[in-house]
Amino acid sequence: MKLPVTKWILLFLAVPIAAVSIGSWQLMNWWSKVSAAPVTPETTAKVIKYQIKEGSTAQQIGRELESLGVIRSSQAWDLWSRWIAMQEPDGSYQAGTYELSTADSLEKNARKIWEGEVAQLSFTIPEGWNIRQMAAYFEDQGFFTAKEFLAAAERFDTKDFPWLPKITKGYPRLEGYLYPDTYQVAAGTLKPEDVIRQMLTQFEQVALPVYQKEKGKTNLSLAEWVTLGSIVEREAVVASERNLIAGVFTNRLKQSIPLASDPTVEYAFGITQTPDRPLTFQQVQTPHPYNTYVNAGLPPTPIASPGVESLKATLNPQKTDYLYFVAKYDGTHVFSRTMEEHLAAQDAIHDKREAEKKPESVAN
Repeated sequence: MKLPVTKWILLFLAVPIAAVSIGSWQLMNWWSKVSAAPVTPETTAKVIKYQIKEGSTAQQIGRELESLGVIRSSQAWDLWSRWIAMQEPDGSYQAGTYELSTADSLEKNARKIWEGEVAQLSFTIPEGWNIRQMAAYFEDQGFFTAKEFLAAAERFDTKDFPWLPKITKGYPRLEGYLYPDTYQVAAGTLKPEDVIRQMLTQFEQVALPVYQKEKGKTNLSLAEWVTLGSIVEREAVVASERNLIAGVFTNRLKQSIPLASDPTVEYAFGITQTPDRPLTFQQVQTPHPYNTYVNAGLPPTPIASPGVESLKATLNPQKTDYLYFVAKYDGTHVFSRTMEEHLAAQDAIHDKREAEKKPESVAN
């Protein structure tokens, strides 16, 4: 018996439709497998840091991610990349460093890179660090070399920061103005200039308004304020003494007495004194523009990056008739009005320290 034409047509159409349906099901089944997270119940998820360089192609990225175990199939990656490029023709994979998890699907990791969700790095610059210490820190952390950071600081274009004081050629231009704080930065493509800009911006937002609000209280220029603030920062170990120390230096400046600040000598000659190895007479008497034992007034630039509390103390020095102070080795100081009192305090502190050493010597 012959089938009617319409039934032949329906049968003819049903065969390819069924084939397409079977093919679609197979494709979906394949995609669900290859786009799934690589981690299995028998394995432990890992977070892998992966850097994409400028100019990397989707194919290169896919092959590398497959070899790292972040995705199951570079072929599936290529398909997803083609699809997203059609959906978002203005988009692209973004250069940078990413934290990609083997517990995430291909699409989730791909989206992260497509949308530029780069990993964040943090760095902390303590109050009282100078630019050389910062440079060494960045090199130690693997951000860039100390030489690169110092060179970038010297050539940095300051046009966006017109408030920065003009510094005599030969002295560090940005010393004191790279604000000490904890920062978050994008990983992978970080440049010294990016860090410098972020730190100057932080000074502009945190420290500069303090001066602008209270500069009527002082005769100090912005440069002098930051310079004196940096010395207060390096001298004050105990927060409660900041205003006292600022007051001593203010009194000495008014009377044209050299500040005689140990940290300025340490900065000048790149040395660090300790309780057992204090500065020598020869060191404090060696001529140098930053040596405030032999030069009256302030040094040519700040000697470190002061925090906002030391800067505030410099604008609000405690009014006393103290002209001297000496460290007690516990972070605090003895403050004196006359040289005689100061020398007596030095002797008393020295004798006490020597007495504390004797039991150790006997025990040994």
